Amino acid sequence: MSGHGNAPHAAERAVAQLQRRGIDVCAIVGTDAAHARRLVDEALDGGTDALVVVGGDGVISLALQALARGDVPLGIVPAGTGNDHAREYRLPTGDPEAAADVVADGHTEIVDLGRIEDGAGAVKWFGTVMAAGFDSLVSDRTNRMRWPHGRMRYNVAMLAEISKLRLLPFRLTFDDGPEIKTDLTLAAFGNTRSYGGGMLICPGADHSDGLLDVTMITSASRTRLIRLFPTVFKGTHVDLDEVTTKRARSVHVECPGINAYADGDFALPLPVTVSAVPGALRLLVPKQP
Repeated sequence: MSGHGNAPHAAERAVAQLQRRGIDVCAIVGTDAAHARRLVDEALDGGTDALVVVGGDGVISLALQALARGDVPLGIVPAGTGNDHAREYRLPTGDPEAAADVVADGHTEIVDLGRIEDGAGAVKWFGTVMAAGFDSLVSDRTNRMRWPHGRMRYNVAMLAEISKLRLLPFRLTFDDGPEIKTDLTLAAFGNTRSYGGGMLICPGADHSDGLLDVTMITSASRTRLIRLFPTVFKGTHVDLDEVTTKRARSVHVECPGINAYADGDFALPLPVTVSAVPGALRLLVPKQP
């Protein structure tokens, strides 16, 4: 299954390499996300040894909805812009043949997934990070804009939201503890360490510990938020006074008018309960040296 952009060319190269390795491949190309999901479900119902996706974190997220808590392993040929799943699991980027070899070698790791559920029972699975607050407002604005195109659209949206920066009234309940009312700039819930193409928002996250790492940032100062931003790429922001971290199996999250994003895409509007689900995915990964 492949996404857009560079994915079709990468998929051709990966398929050719898998066939050279003696693996039968059935290509899935959907006209949209819903069509691709139907084709994936049909393939899984018919029986398959693995589902291999070619693309970025968005198309991986689509696969997770079908594979979570199942026995069919996921293979990834990275061909996106962020590639945070690839970064976490040491998958080759920019080399579809090498990524296909990881699939063909057949070495699997059982890893956790994040699970988001709203009050109506709608569920969204994710592999990396769920975020809500400033960054989800930026994503909301980006999705509403029609110009400019590409990365510049996101940058313009970020500047617009920084100009309106404010603390947001969150209510958080960690596991079975009491409800905590707190004003935050953003909250991130990490099954893995990075989002947004390498930002280590939850630098201590472990994808096999059954816990979410939660990073909460409180800064109403535009200047301090801009200064904080570069530290996120190193993961050193967690040492700053305006950053608090916690770990939990599950967190109930409320904030009026705020959406949750996960694996870079819209997930669900708040309120939601986000949880770590141990061992929810079999993932094809490189063998440890």
